[in-house]
Amino acid sequence: MATATPARPIKGRVNELTVLLTVVGYLLVAGTFGGWFPYPNITESGVDLLGHAIAAVNTLATICLVAGWYWIRNGEVDKHRKAMGSAFALILVFLVLYLPKVGGGGQKAIADAAPDLVALAYFIMLAIHILLSGLAMPVVVYALLLGLSHTPSELRDTRHAQVGRIAAASWILSLVLGVVTYVILNHTYGNTFEPAFVTVL
Repeated sequence: MATATPARPIKGRVNELTVLLTVVGYLLVAGTFGGWFPYPNITESGVDLLGHAIAAVNTLATICLVAGWYWIRNGEVDKHRKAMGSAFALILVFLVLYLPKVGGGGQKAIADAAPDLVALAYFIMLAIHILLSGLAMPVVVYALLLGLSHTPSELRDTRHAQVGRIAAASWILSLVLGVVTYVILNHTYGNTFEPAFVTVL
């Protein structure tokens, strides 16, 4: 069975690179919400368009993750590797869309007209989505770097399988809840628009 050549320079630095990439990711998100970075001014219609694109990207990423999980359980390592790599690439696309949307455009809030129970469910799902997104980042990066830097036989002597299960489960749940909250916000009960505090460029 042919497999991709692992990235050997990463092999001895998985822990350090995991920490570095996780910190960079957290700083990008925190800096965007904190107004530390300049973004182009994005109109409300632009925010709508980016929101639709993000939902599509997250749906595709979820499909890739579920397929990758299915394939590794059936011993199809190459397909698993490609699916998980594609899911990670899609998450990078998500960041490219999401950060300017928030930093240069703004965010939406569920409309006051939504029933109390719906609003409560929405906020609970949104909170879990945000929490899992943050918690999943280091385990996703760690599992990915192990997969890139080790051969399938070498991975058996690492924590890739155990960490990968946690990463995939938390990642899938986060993405699904993100798409559900998107549907509630954009296609069910309506929303209000909150412009970004700082828009530059």
